[in-house]
Amino acid sequence: RMGQLHARLLSENSGASFIGVSDSDPARSKALAKRVRTQAIPQAEDLLGQVEAVVLAVPTAVHFLVGKMFLDAGVHCLIEKPLAATLPEAEALIRLADERRCVLQVGHIERFNPAVMEAARHIQNPRFIEVNRLGPYDPRVAGTGVVMDLMIHDLDIVLFLVGQPVTRVEAFGAKVLSDHEDIAKVRLHFANGCIADLSASRISLKKYRTIRIFQKDAYLSLDYAKPQLAVYRKKGPAIRSLSDIEYLKPKLSKKEPLALELDHFLQCVREGKTPLVSGKHGRDALELAREVLDHLRVHA
Repeated sequence: RMGQLHARLLSENSGASFIGVSDSDPARSKALAKRVRTQAIPQAEDLLGQVEAVVLAVPTAVHFLVGKMFLDAGVHCLIEKPLAATLPEAEALIRLADERRCVLQVGHIERFNPAVMEAARHIQNPRFIEVNRLGPYDPRVAGTGVVMDLMIHDLDIVLFLVGQPVTRVEAFGAKVLSDHEDIAKVRLHFANGCIADLSASRISLKKYRTIRIFQKDAYLSLDYAKPQLAVYRKKGPAIRSLSDIEYLKPKLSKKEPLALELDHFLQCVREGKTPLVSGKHGRDALELAREVLDHLRVHA
């Protein structure tokens, strides 16, 4: 599904020449190519020598093999999250990208959510963060748990917003409809004293994706899906009435996060910049997700 979304937006993007799409299913590849008015490439390796950059929206299990093939050939890569199936694979991709001087961006799309981008401008030393990400069960992702499927987005966002090392992880979860955790609750302790509570569930009738951030003299409430941001902060040294609390509702970009992510990737390729979500950031999110899973197994 993500590959189709990427293809649609790339076909509309004037910042790049869209060469084609490749899929392990030839019929699916041809159908998608027809929809976005490009060519279907029989094998991914056939793109070598034809492209400067690729977007890899393939199964996580083959992120390393496909990513290595393109990076080794000097092709810039945007790899969907998680960066790789294992930490050694992620680290090998990062090293290879550095050696070949390639842009390696990881598809943590929420970093490009206009509400998150605006919230980052207002955050200073957060003390407590509360994250909720709930949605309906999707049989297509039954082969992985809710941590790698959903929570990894929020792990990356919290690492980004706090900007401090995690010193302690507490995690609990349950299997409900699959053989993997369908519900997970996590508490992260950071070196600066900040605590983040994260909940992820795919046992919900409705999608619900929010963050609340508390810091000295201010509170931020963010809705990923709308997207929407509300900022509440003290006007002065003391609060005598509600009029002493300032309320801001910043105007946000209407552009979809995936389009902003692709624009950023193409800009990094053109200008040789390090992406906002680099291979290292992808690796850090993967490492934390793995630590969460280790704790889930202990407390199951």
